[in-house]
Amino acid sequence: MNKNITDRLTRLSVRLEELNHLLSSESATSDLDNYRKLTREHSEIVPIVELYRAYQQSERDIQTAREMHADLDMRAFAETEIQTGKEKLVKLESEIQKQLLPKDPNDERNIFLEIRAGTGGDESALFAGNLFRMYSRFAERRGWQVEIISQSLSDIGGYKEIIAKIIGQGAYSRLKFESGGHRVQRVPVTETQGRVHTSTCTVAVMPEADEVSEVVLNPSELRIDTFRASGAGGQHINKTDSAVRVTHLPTGIVVECQDGRSQHKNKAQALSVLAARIHAKQMREQHAEQAATRKSLVGSGERSERIRTYNFPQGRITDHRINLTLYKMDQIMDGDIDELCSALMAEHQAELLAASVQE
Repeated sequence: MNKNITDRLTRLSVRLEELNHLLSSESATSDLDNYRKLTREHSEIVPIVELYRAYQQSERDIQTAREMHADLDMRAFAETEIQTGKEKLVKLESEIQKQLLPKDPNDERNIFLEIRAGTGGDESALFAGNLFRMYSRFAERRGWQVEIISQSLSDIGGYKEIIAKIIGQGAYSRLKFESGGHRVQRVPVTETQGRVHTSTCTVAVMPEADEVSEVVLNPSELRIDTFRASGAGGQHINKTDSAVRVTHLPTGIVVECQDGRSQHKNKAQALSVLAARIHAKQMREQHAEQAATRKSLVGSGERSERIRTYNFPQGRITDHRINLTLYKMDQIMDGDIDELCSALMAEHQAELLAASVQE
């Protein structure tokens, strides 16, 4: 194993002992913020140190087997143990390298999911509805909560645009590769001659920003307008100015929220979405230079990028970034997208590993 890696693992082992001592002290919970920080660090280090200890034990087992090799009666057994030990070392080293890869600080965050109909008119809006149901069912399978922030309904069903918040641990880590252009090929319900049409939707997945530490919304840079909500909602929603539109003057970002009955709630939701959009913009700018020098294997996440095609006549879904094709349309549209998410995460890890080797 590379000396830099072993040195880092040794430091992590020492740090784990320090954390064990700190967390077991009587004063550990006197500062709850610091306690949470220490427990989070502890939970991140434990899996890596355990793998390193298993690696060290395998090295000791191989050394013991080599010492037995001089004994003719034990030679065959020793050779088997040495070979098994070497194979185990290779697997453990690979796992350790994965664990040491830089963590995305946003991975455990909640997300804002935005789906917008693209080319294809009504069929595109219907597909936007299908995509929203797919992600909602996926969230439901994992015990996550889905809150609709804003929606613009299509005349025949589906959405021209829908923004939702998905609340659940690791939501961003599982869904961050869904940003991009989603293309559908199928016979629309309005098609009388049975011809297959191609329509598109764009999906954006943004981590919920920590408004206090990451995005500061200066009131002097905000224009907040109130107006009466449109569409269904009963007498109350049509008689009061409960809908809110917030414009961030420096960036020109505009967010509307009108689903809640309370103007206060709509304003809070709109500011939360605005903070997430500003945070996402800052992230794009921060990574622009890196993206220009090394094309990501899993795509740039730009909305204009076509990342996936849903071919209904053939029951085929293809993710173009990793050339993965699955013939399980019904299951995927019902929220069973774990295989897609895992494949994209694995490809991303492979890219990070390759980059770390080059460095």
